[in-house]
Amino acid sequence: MVMQRVAVLSMHTSPLAQAGVGDGGGMNVYVRELVSSLANLGVECTTYTRRWRDDLPREVQIEPNHRVVHVPAGPLDLPKEGLIGVVDEFTDNVARHITKTGGTDVVHANYWLSGLAGHRLKHELNLPLVTTFHTFARVKSAGGDHESVEREAAELEVIGCADSIFVSCEQEQQQFQSLYGRAPGAIDVVAPGVERAFFSPGDQRGARKALGFGNHPILLFVGRIQPLKGLDVAVRTLAELGCSDARLVVVGGASGTEGSSELAKVHELIESLGLGDRVEFHPPQPHHILSTYYRAADVVVVPSRSESFGLVALEAAACGTPVVANAVGGLLNLVEHARTGFLIPNRDVTDFARHVALLLDDHLLAIQMGTAAAERAKSYSWAAAARKARAAYGALQARDLVACA
Repeated sequence: MVMQRVAVLSMHTSPLAQAGVGDGGGMNVYVRELVSSLANLGVECTTYTRRWRDDLPREVQIEPNHRVVHVPAGPLDLPKEGLIGVVDEFTDNVARHITKTGGTDVVHANYWLSGLAGHRLKHELNLPLVTTFHTFARVKSAGGDHESVEREAAELEVIGCADSIFVSCEQEQQQFQSLYGRAPGAIDVVAPGVERAFFSPGDQRGARKALGFGNHPILLFVGRIQPLKGLDVAVRTLAELGCSDARLVVVGGASGTEGSSELAKVHELIESLGLGDRVEFHPPQPHHILSTYYRAADVVVVPSRSESFGLVALEAAACGTPVVANAVGGLLNLVEHARTGFLIPNRDVTDFARHVALLLDDHLLAIQMGTAAAERAKSYSWAAAARKARAAYGALQARDLVACA
C-alpha cells in the first residue's frame, strides 16, 4: 500500500516565501515543487511552516492535495538563530493539527530544525520519519563554514532515528557516508528537478532586451549573499578576465547573520578593483523570472564553498547556459567538465577566469556546451523526484521503525 498522506515540515522558511530573501533559497523551491508534484500524484500533502507575519492566514490551499499551514511558534520577527528555542512550541502545534485533522502516514522534515520537530513527532505519533537535511554541519565545516555544536548534535540525533534520509545525488550519499558512516535507516537518492515550462533555452537577445542589458559579455551570479556562496570569487573572476566590457550581474540579497557584512565587503572589493561600473546588483526575483536572467547570460558562475545539489547550476543548464562552478558536492554531478561547463578545484580565481574566458572567446564552444547542458538537464524533473519520494514513503510500511541510536 502506497502512503497517501504526508506531513511536510519546513519550519524555518516557507515554500511560499521569495527565494533569495532572508533565509529563503533553494530549499524553498525544493519543498514547493516536490510537494506540488506529489500532490499531482494524488498524495495528500500538508506543509507546516512557522508563522512569520501578522497577516498570514492559518491555512492556504495551494492546489488540490496541497495546503500550507502557518504554525504559531515564538515572536514573528525571531531570527533563524533563535528558532532552536521554539522547536518544542512548533512541534506541539503541528502535533495538535495532525491529530485534529485525522492523522498522516509519514513525516518528512526539511533541514535540521525541522528534523528535531520530526523526531519528536515520530515518537509521539508513532510515524515514520523521512529527513532531507539540504546541508550538513560537517559538510559546511569542511568547506570553511563552521556550524554550532548544537546543530552538530541535533543532526546526529536525527540521523540516528530517521527511517529514511533523502540525499540529492550519489555524490552527496558518498559524502554523507564518509562523514557520518552507515545510517540506521535507508538512504534514498531523490534528485531535485527543474520546471522546464519556465527553464528552457531561449533567445539571448530577447532576454537581454527584456532586462535592459546591452551587448557586452555577461557573467551571472544567482544566490543569497553570504560567505558560503562566494560572490567575492565571482567579482575577482571578473577582474582577472582582462575583458574591459564584461559585466557581472548579481541576483540575490544578503542572507544570514553574516549577509550584511559580506555584502559590505563585496562592495569594498568592487571599489578596490575599480569595477564599480561593471557589477550590477538586482534584487531576488520571482522564481520563473530567473529563466530570463539565465538566458541573457553568457556564463553562470557558481563558486559556492559547498553545495549539496546546486539548483542554480541545474536551472542555468536547462536554459542552455554553460556553468563554471566550484568542484564540490552536487555540482560534481550536475556539471560534466569540458562538456556542459567547467569544474574548478578549490575556487581558484585564476582558473575560474581562464575557463570563463574560454567561453566568452569561443562562441561555438559556448553554444555546444549550452546545448549539451540543456540536454543533460532533461533527465531532472520534479515529477521523477515525486515518484521516487512516494516510492520511498511506501517502502517504509514494510519495515519496522528505526529505534533511536
